[in-house]
Amino acid sequence: MIKKILWATAVLVTMQSTSAAPLFNGRNFDGWELQTTPATTIDQVFSVLPQGVIASTGQPGGFLATTKSYANFKLHVEWRWSGKPGNGGVLLHISDGPMDRVWPLSLQVQTKHGSAGDLLPMAGAAFAEPLTSAPGAEPRIKGKIAADSELAIGQWNVADIVARDGTVEVSINGVVQNRVTAVKPAAGRIGFQLEGAPYELRNIELMEQP
Repeated sequence: MIKKILWATAVLVTMQSTSAAPLFNGRNFDGWELQTTPATTIDQVFSVLPQGVIASTGQPGGFLATTKSYANFKLHVEWRWSGKPGNGGVLLHISDGPMDRVWPLSLQVQTKHGSAGDLLPMAGAAFAEPLTSAPGAEPRIKGKIAADSELAIGQWNVADIVARDGTVEVSINGVVQNRVTAVKPAAGRIGFQLEGAPYELRNIELMEQP
C-alpha cells in the first residue's frame, strides 16, 4: 500500500511539473522584452485583444522574447495573418551572442506564408543536418520535408514544436515538417519575429520537460 501511495504521489508530481502553461498572462507583457530597429515599446507593436488573442503590427523589424530561458519543452503556438500574409517566425534558443542585422543567435521556425516549417539557423546557430539552400546563400535554410500544410489565409495555423537535448521537431497543422539534431545553442529564450506583416497569436502554451 505504501509503495502504491508513493507511486501515485510521484505520478501526480510529474504531471504537475510537466503540465502546459500559457507563456502570456492574458493581460500584459510581463516576462517579455522587445528588441527592434529603430527602438520602440511593446505597446506600440503588440496589443491584447479579447479572448487572449495577441495582435502584432509586424514592425519595425525585430523580435519579442521571453526573459526566461528554456531547454527541453513542448511549445504550442497558433497564428494567423490579420492582413496580407507575409513573413514571420518563432525563434527558439535565443542566446547572447552575435546578431544578424536585427536577428539574434537562435533557431528560427519559419511561419512565412508558403514556407511554414522551414528551419533557419540564425546568426551562427547550427545543427547537424545539411541545409537545402544553395551553398553560401542567405538566409541559410533547411526546407520543410512534407507538402505545404499551411491553412487558407485568415484561418488559425498551429505549430507544435518539441525541443529535447538539442533535437528539435516541428509540426505544422499536425504534419511533421522538420527535424534537426545537435542544435547549437541547445537552450535559450523563445521569441516571435517582426518582419513587416501584421499577425495574431493565441493559445501559446509551453510544457517544460525534465
